[in-house]
Amino acid sequence: MKAYLDKIDETIRNGKYKDNWESLQQYRPPEWYEKIKFGIFIHWGVYSVPAFGSEWYSRNMYIQGSPEYEHHLKTYGPHKDFGYKDFIPMFRAEKFDPARWAELFVRAGAQYVVPVAEHHDGFQMYDSELSDWCAGKMGPKRDVLGELTEEFQKRGLVNGASSHRVEHWFFMGHGKEFDSDIKEPLKRGDFYWPSMPEPGHHDLFSQPEPTEEYLCDWLCRCCEIVDKYRPRIVYFDWWIQHSAVKPYLKKFAAYYYNRAEEWGGGVINYKHDAFEFGTAVVDIERGQFAEAKPYLWQTDTAVATNSWCYTERNWYKSATQIIRDLVDIVSKNGRLLLNIGPRADGTIPDEDKNILLEIGDWLRVNGEAIYGAKLWRKSGEGPTQVTEGQFADSEAKPYTCEDIRFTVNGGCIYAICMNMQGRNSVCVRSLAEADASCKPNFHGIIKNVSVLGAEVQKWSRDGEGLKITTATVDNDKPVVFKIEVD
Repeated sequence: MKAYLDKIDETIRNGKYKDNWESLQQYRPPEWYEKIKFGIFIHWGVYSVPAFGSEWYSRNMYIQGSPEYEHHLKTYGPHKDFGYKDFIPMFRAEKFDPARWAELFVRAGAQYVVPVAEHHDGFQMYDSELSDWCAGKMGPKRDVLGELTEEFQKRGLVNGASSHRVEHWFFMGHGKEFDSDIKEPLKRGDFYWPSMPEPGHHDLFSQPEPTEEYLCDWLCRCCEIVDKYRPRIVYFDWWIQHSAVKPYLKKFAAYYYNRAEEWGGGVINYKHDAFEFGTAVVDIERGQFAEAKPYLWQTDTAVATNSWCYTERNWYKSATQIIRDLVDIVSKNGRLLLNIGPRADGTIPDEDKNILLEIGDWLRVNGEAIYGAKLWRKSGEGPTQVTEGQFADSEAKPYTCEDIRFTVNGGCIYAICMNMQGRNSVCVRSLAEADASCKPNFHGIIKNVSVLGAEVQKWSRDGEGLKITTATVDNDKPVVFKIEVD
């Protein structure tokens, strides 16, 4: 590990970016990232074997009295005899076909894919030289991240990777509270190491804080992903905002940005103000902003509301709900990273697959209003208000035909009606006519109005708005009106 740390320091010393916020403020997201709007997140790992509760099974199964704890006792027996590590031989991924996955994501209309390289459970989904507890040496005995990256690149998908490793500091700590397979002494290299007491969810200064040894190990694992797979996007989950992590976080960012200069620039996604604003791209988990932002941002959410991984009782959103959220997010300068959860054998459930294909069908017709789109002078109009912040997207928003979102692309304004079910006409009030003494949103000339995937019967413009009647549209999915201007 010392040799790797020396290499990291040398790269930073010789590179443009140094490990301080002043230097990292030079960072600008690459142009290609501005253009991508829809990506796929993948939570797949050892937790897909029990397929119960959520991807936090490895933590919750050691919390006495929890549903996962009781389920584990009933299904697998006492924790001292069958612990989380004993799921690894059962994680065989015998039907894993990375080419088929990549083809599905292309059909879904995705532009980038971010597999979880290491989750809180500490099992690496790649072939690591820093640990034996990885998919290359155990379980599937395949370099999952490597195989996926190769297939993504063949198809022009931007490849990413996600690390949730930092939370492993405490993730298995409850297993020390009773007679389980998590026992002292634990040392670096052990699967359960270090299993420390769990802090408050957002405690920035919790004790015991991660040690230098643990954080050096974290930094090397993250940089190994960068060196082996050259991810164009690196996503971090929460808890990297802890005060003890900050010096190592800056080291990682400087190392990654310097290395990514070699392959066209990279992007880091973060939450909870872990990074100094402007040094990476902010992410909102299961939520979005209420208003457009002048900076790039991302929402990450899942097709299921209860879990990020496959479970036998996932509660799924509708494709319509997800498409509406995508439209709202893009109209506000964001992009959507949508998670799916494959089964332990490597197959993608039909529910996940059908949602992706339905989104892909919509994007094939309406993608010009999404891909590469930019902000208009306002993001939308209408009565439905979006709740700002995290964990606010589980319920479908009650959009109406008066809820419209705007983007611009290729010299056109796109007015996207969020719900035209039972309707064949719409009034876009932000495009109303007005005389020179007024302050309209748009004072230009509209040459033509069309609807993507259908026909416009007639359109007119007056002081109330741009009024459009269609011949065929009656749809609960967003309907895109293309407005050509002069």
